[in-house]
Amino acid sequence: MKIAGFTIVRNAVLNDYPVVEAIMSILPVVDEMVVSIGDSDDETEALIRSINSPKLRIVHSTWDPALRKGGTVLAVETNKAFQQISPDADWAFYIQADEVVHEQYHAGIRAAAQRHLADKRVEGLLFKYLHFYGTFDYVGDSRRWYGHEVRIIRNDPTITAFKDAQGFRRNGEKLHVKPADAFVYHYGWVKNPKQMLQKMKHINQFWHGDLPPEQQPLATTEVFNFDDFDSLERFSGTHPRVMAARIARLNWQVDIDVTQKHFSFKGRLLYWVEKATGKRLFEFKNYKLL
Repeated sequence: MKIAGFTIVRNAVLNDYPVVEAIMSILPVVDEMVVSIGDSDDETEALIRSINSPKLRIVHSTWDPALRKGGTVLAVETNKAFQQISPDADWAFYIQADEVVHEQYHAGIRAAAQRHLADKRVEGLLFKYLHFYGTFDYVGDSRRWYGHEVRIIRNDPTITAFKDAQGFRRNGEKLHVKPADAFVYHYGWVKNPKQMLQKMKHINQFWHGDLPPEQQPLATTEVFNFDDFDSLERFSGTHPRVMAARIARLNWQVDIDVTQKHFSFKGRLLYWVEKATGKRLFEFKNYKLL
């Protein structure tokens, strides 16, 4: 069995993406790691080369500025990176530049891939998610944060990224998947307030590229405010080892009262049902569970 990893990245230094940690977190699981670097205005390539792994293979891509709406360019670039993996790979492990996998799941992920290798009905493996917010101490615990997503897919050219590359489709249809019994830790919302604002303004270009600069979301905002949440809880687990140095560099403080909830009546009711039963009613599922 061969697993190829792949990711896309652009302006990782300017936007302070934990892409090195993301890549290193799946290197023990994959047999090769394709990193597609977009045309950047910083030292992104030097940052990626600092990983210095024989599994690493860097390719280059030019992002199409005409696709700066709805996140389409992210799916296009993800597909281009997917097409670069070795043809003899059985599975492809997609990791985004702000996602990290805890080392406690490595053996289980490879075991799941091996277990379902011969069953061609299984088109992908499903991961659970933890979304960190503000600092490394808080995670979202409401339906506002997607709970699952497909991150390992068959090496099949009929599978392509869906919409803004949150998930995948095969010939336009949802993938049939099995659980990987592992979490992805999403750190995209953990930055100091000024860095977070810079990143959001950069990312907004890929969803609202048809708007002039002065009409872009957050155009007149000077510092990002972390009070835009409905529900959070304190994280009581451990972070992946590859995140240790980044966590040690934490140089800002965000104090959040997790007892404060900001729900509509319907949102509060659905939240209560989920906490009481463990079931998330009416959840959009970007996959079909076998």
